[in-house]
Amino acid sequence: MTDIIVNGMSFALPLFIIAVGGIYSERSGVTNLALEGFLGAGAFFGALFVALTTGMFAATSQLPMYLALLVSMLGGALYATVHAALCIKFKANQVISGVVVNLLATALTDFLTSQINAGVFGQSSDKFVLSVSNRLTIQPLASIPVLGGFFTNVYPFEFIIIIVAIVAWYVMYKTRFGMRLRACGDNPYAVAAAGCNVARMQLAAVLISGALSGLGGMCFTYSVFGSYSTSIYTGYGYLAIAAMIFGNWKIPQTLAACLLFGFARSAGYVLIQKLGMPSTYSDLIMILPYALTLLLLVFFSKNNRAPRALGEIYDQGKR
Repeated sequence: MTDIIVNGMSFALPLFIIAVGGIYSERSGVTNLALEGFLGAGAFFGALFVALTTGMFAATSQLPMYLALLVSMLGGALYATVHAALCIKFKANQVISGVVVNLLATALTDFLTSQINAGVFGQSSDKFVLSVSNRLTIQPLASIPVLGGFFTNVYPFEFIIIIVAIVAWYVMYKTRFGMRLRACGDNPYAVAAAGCNVARMQLAAVLISGALSGLGGMCFTYSVFGSYSTSIYTGYGYLAIAAMIFGNWKIPQTLAACLLFGFARSAGYVLIQKLGMPSTYSDLIMILPYALTLLLLVFFSKNNRAPRALGEIYDQGKR
């Protein structure tokens, strides 16, 4: 049970913070299928920072990891300006923009990674090899039966994600900014009539989405993979979108959905180990979260209530 909790949390929390980024964007009225591109681009910048600064820090120092998380958030926000410009400035179709941004991120980061490895490091590789983050065990909480798994072999970034998520929840539901952001997703023309700049609110929401997605992408790099390549984010952005929809665009419910996906994934790996099945079956386990997503959406999607103006192109001239 402890292994299921430990591995489930290390997968669920990065997925959760990416989904929170999606909530910010879509609650402002901007459809965001570009989460996968955001997390990949953000992780690229963070991994590049680590690769370029290797040797500048002590081998046991965790400072590069924390700096890489910050750089990945900045990189994700920077890349999110592409989606924001297409959707807000040029009023492009938001669904098509999201798909294009994802494809562009995959091609661009793969090309840049290969070129930087060849030109700067003299290596023929399409990945940046990083160290895996250290883990912490919190005593005596780790000794509690069952619940102790939540305090055993915890990645430091899990605490960062929890803190960032709490701040994101507070900003969304307890501040004037969050109230206006949510209003933009329901009735942007009423928000504009009240004197608020809808375009700026949506731009801020998309940039926040990019920053949080970049954070989640870098956390996956430091935990699940220990290296950066385009394969680290294949499907995770769409899984975060599914969690967001299943969570009805609300942060607490989205956390529950991500935990469900994470525990389903880790439980599958534990089951394979217990049954002594070949390691090749682990690839089959990878589809568990996605299969679970389909089942949940079939039974619960009819109760979902998306923001009323989600996907509508705001045109100030129509006021």
